[in-house]
Amino acid sequence: MTIAEELGSFSAAVNPAKLPLAARDTLRWLLFDVVGLCVAARNNDYVQAARASAIQNGTASALGHSGSFGPYDAALINGTAAHGEDYDDTFEGGPVHAGAVIVPAVLAIAEERGLTGDAVLRGIAVGVELMCRMSLVAPQAIHKACFHPTAVLGGPSAAAAVAAAIGLDAQRTMHAIGISGSLASGIIEYLADGSWTKRLHAGAAAQSGIRAALLAEGGFTGPKTVLEGVHGFYKAFAPSKKPDFAPLLDGLGSEWVLETLAFKPYACGTMTQPFIDCAVELAQQGVKADDIVRMECEVGEGTVHRLWEPLSLKHAPPNGYAGKFSTPYCIAVGFIDGKAGFEQFTDARVLDPKVRALAAKVSYVIDPANEYPKNYTGHIRATLKDGSVREARKGHMRGGAHEPLSDADIVAKFRDNAKFGGWQDNRIDAMSAALERIAEMGAVDLQAARG
Repeated sequence: MTIAEELGSFSAAVNPAKLPLAARDTLRWLLFDVVGLCVAARNNDYVQAARASAIQNGTASALGHSGSFGPYDAALINGTAAHGEDYDDTFEGGPVHAGAVIVPAVLAIAEERGLTGDAVLRGIAVGVELMCRMSLVAPQAIHKACFHPTAVLGGPSAAAAVAAAIGLDAQRTMHAIGISGSLASGIIEYLADGSWTKRLHAGAAAQSGIRAALLAEGGFTGPKTVLEGVHGFYKAFAPSKKPDFAPLLDGLGSEWVLETLAFKPYACGTMTQPFIDCAVELAQQGVKADDIVRMECEVGEGTVHRLWEPLSLKHAPPNGYAGKFSTPYCIAVGFIDGKAGFEQFTDARVLDPKVRALAAKVSYVIDPANEYPKNYTGHIRATLKDGSVREARKGHMRGGAHEPLSDADIVAKFRDNAKFGGWQDNRIDAMSAALERIAEMGAVDLQAARG
């Protein structure tokens, strides 16, 4: 069997009722997290632009918006919104953001086809598991080739997810995965100026996954060797590293890596988060920003080209979105504000002279022993005007496998995000009840999310 055939067999065989409890819990909280993020971002300009692009009526919801849409448009809008503030889940080994791709794709097709919660959970389980595992095949090589892993890995994973949700057999699921290889895309040039294309990547991947699955359902074919072939997926998107498919295939169907998914405490890039915790810790120790001469951070080499360089740009990001991918800025605003939520990443906040002055004092050295991408750590060594040195370390990402957020934390995040998007408590309660019904494999009814 080719790898796509093995993935097709896995996808067609998943029974959500037999998932481990920890996996079921992860799927439940993914639903809450993604929906809350869609509502939080619903009034933002980039979401409004995505909504304005919709051209098809249908029965699917754009979460937080009135009206109903075709599944392609709903998936694009919701995926873009869910990933738009970089506050969505992450898989630490990748990194990839599976929820913002898979949940919008599966919910859109579920509403279009009138599916129930068991189909939704099956689809999300398949898609998230494959997306996480696919990110381990050629670590760092996709980024090195200037592609966004969430964008390119999202297509095949969403294709398998939708195929599982609508009940395609192993053969047609294999073709869906094969087709998706020709629909995958997403470059990381947004790093140059903080423009919006990264936000689009999750929605576009969700959309292409639906397209591939429905093409396969109709009889369209894709290459069986799409993943391992001489002209295949990893050759195209990760050419610098020989793919190792063992992490993708070993234990598939019996061990669920999705159970280790991380839910973010901060609304910014994944690898910046432990550094923010270090900055908050230093501030809580009584260190004053004006007393700091410099801050030096030990970092993983694989994070430098996205989060540290060019250092002059990272010291002074041009807008709020660019600030999310600047570790110096995240450290500075976390130190001064004690948090890194939506309000820390506005265009006005990144221009604050005090924040910029502190960010300009931040530099890095590469730690050759750093475990990235297997583990995300943080470190700051602050030298003060009196010559003393204060240091803070974080050995892992808070919210991840080593220090997961509690169930109460995730529910509170959902409610806070929905309130940020303008919802009142009664509406939040209704949406929460609807999501619980889906998580218990009941009815899919997202009417409470409309408007």
